[in-house]
Amino acid sequence: MGLKIKKGDQVVVLAGKDKGRQGKVIQTLPQEHAVIVDGINMVTRHQRPRRTSRATPATQTGRIQKPAPLSIAKVMLVCPRCGKPTRVGRVVGDEGRRVRVCKRCGELIDVS
Repeated sequence: MGLKIKKGDQVVVLAGKDKGRQGKVIQTLPQEHAVIVDGINMVTRHQRPRRTSRATPATQTGRIQKPAPLSIAKVMLVCPRCGKPTRVGRVVGDEGRRVRVCKRCGELIDVS
C-alpha cells in the first residue's frame, strides 16, 4: 500500500517534541513508514573531516544539524485548498487514475 503523503506536501506534526509545527516533506521512506520534514525532528550528528579530491568540494564537518525521519503516523497532511489538517482519501478520477482527496473539504489534492 502506498503512502498518502508525498514529497513536497505541507504537513503538521501531531505528536512529539515538534507537536503543532508545520513543514514541507523533503523525502518519503515507504519501507520504514516514515517521512523527513524540513526543520522538524532536528538531530545533531558529528561529521569527521574526509580527504576529498580537488574536483569535489569539501563537505561540512563538525556538529551538523539535520532532520531525522519521523513516523508517518505522527504527521497529517495540510490541505492546500482549505489550509487545515486533514485525512486523505483516494478516488478514481478522470482518465482512470487514483487521486488524493481532502476528507474535510472534498477537494482534489493532486491536480495535474
